[in-house]
Amino acid sequence: MQLFKLGSKIHQFEGFDAFAKTFQIGEGDLVLTHGFLYEPFMKKLNLKADFIMQESFGSGEPSDEMMNAILAEAKRKPFERIFAIGGGTVLDIAKLLVLKDVDNVVNAFEKTVPLIKEKELIAVPTTCGTGSEVTNITIAEIKSKQTKMGLAVDQLIPDDAVLIPELLKGLPYKFYIYSSIDALIHAIEAYVSPKANAYTRMYSIQAIETIMEIYKGILDKGETYRFERLEDMAIASNLAGIAFGNAGVGAVHALSYPLGGMYHVPHGEANYQFFTEVFKLYNQKNPEGRIKGVNSLLANILDVDEEQVYDEVERVLGQLLSKNPLRSYGMKTSEVETFTVSVLEGQQRLLANNYVELTGEDIQGIYTRLY
Repeated sequence: MQLFKLGSKIHQFEGFDAFAKTFQIGEGDLVLTHGFLYEPFMKKLNLKADFIMQESFGSGEPSDEMMNAILAEAKRKPFERIFAIGGGTVLDIAKLLVLKDVDNVVNAFEKTVPLIKEKELIAVPTTCGTGSEVTNITIAEIKSKQTKMGLAVDQLIPDDAVLIPELLKGLPYKFYIYSSIDALIHAIEAYVSPKANAYTRMYSIQAIETIMEIYKGILDKGETYRFERLEDMAIASNLAGIAFGNAGVGAVHALSYPLGGMYHVPHGEANYQFFTEVFKLYNQKNPEGRIKGVNSLLANILDVDEEQVYDEVERVLGQLLSKNPLRSYGMKTSEVETFTVSVLEGQQRLLANNYVELTGEDIQGIYTRLY
């Protein structure tokens, strides 16, 4: 039985210039990025690569329409390597660009075409939550289905994952918090997954400890404290990505997908809405299982009794950034049931990683309480 796999080589650079020089970005390379990153970090280097700015093809998180438009643009010139420099949207799109003879990404997500990797992928995250630079997973909103779908195959694993902490400096506070909460959820969901083992838990624990320590520092010293810990947060996000890339994530992500797909709520923000409610229910159903380890870890970090852990986690996260009721996004009461059905029918890949089984009644109850 395979316990652990890391398919990407991991690098770290102090600045973008050193990275570009080491990797010799130039002719035959395609760079998928954003204009707000190109202008300060890449333009001055006069790189001979071809560039695609993701925002030219739409805003928000990746959809099948956006991916297909970028896929068509990428095919206008041949390239051997793709550099994905951006947040989760850029990284997830770039993973589809490495596949041979894919014209419609929906076919890839539904696995109705052969999935053959033919390009080299170098992934450079510029947020602190996705972990996509070390996983075999890409996520997209499939507009015809009004939900999100995930594709998880080893052909999507980046060849190289590159951490450049200076690229996080321009991340606004709100997006920093939402993306890092996503990383925290990656680590905690991976810890309690039935696929977890001693190797994945080691990565989860380190990520959890680092992220919670930084959060406590922000609450004590103010929002600008995050700039003192950019490297630590970049590494913690990467560690969480390694953990969930091997052990998977579960119900928190599964319940967030209909909300994100229907109301275009950013991924980290959507996950935040469901995090503590799912884990409170897990704890009620089986407090003596693997969850006891993460309860103890969080209790020690937050200096509270284990029985109070998720209330305290919610209090801390709420001080960083308030959590919204689901109705504030436009969700209707009738969608409590339709979202539940969507999760049960469309997210079994994720529900298989739940700490304990959640019934339809359980899932509907979570939506109802958070509404």
